[in-house]
Amino acid sequence: MSDSSNKRIAINTVLLYVRMLFLVLISLYTSRIVLKTLGVEDFGIHNVVAGIISFLGFLTGSLSGASSRFITFSLGKGDLPQLKATFGNILLIHLLFAFLILVLGETLGLWFVSTQLNIPPERETAAFWVYQFSILTAIGSLVSMPYNAVIIAHEKMSAFAYLTIGDAVLKLASVFLLMYLPYDKLILYALFILCIQFFDFLVYIAYCSRKFEETQSLHLKINKSLFKEIFYYTGWTMNGNLAVFGYTQGLNILLNIFFNPAVNAARGIAVQVQNIINNFSVNFQTAVNPQLTKSYAQEDYARMHQLLVMSSKFSVFLMCFICLPLSLEIDQVLKWWLGSYPEHTRMFLRLILFTSILFCLANPLITSVHATGRIKRFQLIEGSMLLMIVPLSYLLLRFFHVPPESVFVVHIVVELCTQYARVRIVLPMINMDRKTYIREVIRPIVKVALTAPVIPLLLYNYLPQNIFTFLVVGSACVLSVTSCTYFFGCTEKERSIITHKLRTRLKR
Repeated sequence: MSDSSNKRIAINTVLLYVRMLFLVLISLYTSRIVLKTLGVEDFGIHNVVAGIISFLGFLTGSLSGASSRFITFSLGKGDLPQLKATFGNILLIHLLFAFLILVLGETLGLWFVSTQLNIPPERETAAFWVYQFSILTAIGSLVSMPYNAVIIAHEKMSAFAYLTIGDAVLKLASVFLLMYLPYDKLILYALFILCIQFFDFLVYIAYCSRKFEETQSLHLKINKSLFKEIFYYTGWTMNGNLAVFGYTQGLNILLNIFFNPAVNAARGIAVQVQNIINNFSVNFQTAVNPQLTKSYAQEDYARMHQLLVMSSKFSVFLMCFICLPLSLEIDQVLKWWLGSYPEHTRMFLRLILFTSILFCLANPLITSVHATGRIKRFQLIEGSMLLMIVPLSYLLLRFFHVPPESVFVVHIVVELCTQYARVRIVLPMINMDRKTYIREVIRPIVKVALTAPVIPLLLYNYLPQNIFTFLVVGSACVLSVTSCTYFFGCTEKERSIITHKLRTRLKR
């Protein structure tokens, strides 16, 4: 693995973490101001009406994955005519699905909003316009995806960070502007979001057209074999995304049927925290993924294996820095953040944080199989296994009257079984030995997982619960994970590199 590639990954990772910090802070503050400005009723109307389009999340996720894979693969091959054809056909597919969203949105979606939602009569006109603007916003987001994928494929993470931070700042500014305009704030808010989305789209086009040759002089001509390959790939990716969408919404429905809305609220809080925490691993893996796909395209399997090991192992270690202290001090964190919170929130969070660690192991394998383009068998098996979460949870709740935490335990068990299946399917496809994966990924992770919590757990159990203990336990978690990662999680070569880097820094 070249030093320049390692340096690029490190720089891109830092940029993405800075981006994440800004986005989290801006998003949390924006949500608070939006609620205050719109009021509870209008805020709820916007969420439910705009949320009708969110059912297309599995579609946009599939298209985004296809864009990233094919553009990055073509870039790795270094074939500019093929890269241009790939980008043009991907853009055509996105335009096709944008038209599909428009048709579905203005027929089935509009019927559902007009007849099925519980909206006060005096706000029906506002809800109609919010829905129309939301459809156009979704279309703008969808057509922007190929340009977003080009930026990430070229590993221009600084531009990606600036563009997404700029989007968040514009949304915050639009909320402040709402306070001083005398018009209907709900309609204006939806209109501002639409305008910002199309401004982002124009910026993406302008930037990519200046920087990347494949986006210049577009020839939107269908290449039948390429179009079919991308479309086929998108379809099978959609199968996997539907499975995730299915079990996520399925568990919500089960908890609502067998318990009460307070349990749904507890899960909602846990999922909100999980989404923020997952960014810690996603940012690192986003920096690695383009090089992983390019390595496969160049048939450099040794480098691909190194990247897979590094991404899997160090993503888990990064998550441990967050999940271990948060799991131990979750009561204190929830009190500071929410004051009072629903029953079951604490255990839900601890269990869902464990699934986040499993996600760190799954994502590099998913990226690897997507790099090969041979995803049919993988998506069928993975999707079918993940969908089993819902019926298994139902059987436990229906016949054994288990507590709500049990559905998370089922999720963890199924996810572990699915990870085993991923390893069995993916490693032979990229010519990697399973024993190597176990030795270089699983063993170091198990060693760190067994040793890192020992001292923090002792301190947590024997010290009185106060702010001093919170600081001591948090510090102990960071020190423990750091030392255990260094001694048990790193190879001898990795330790020597870390030691050399630290000595060089200290001598400056």
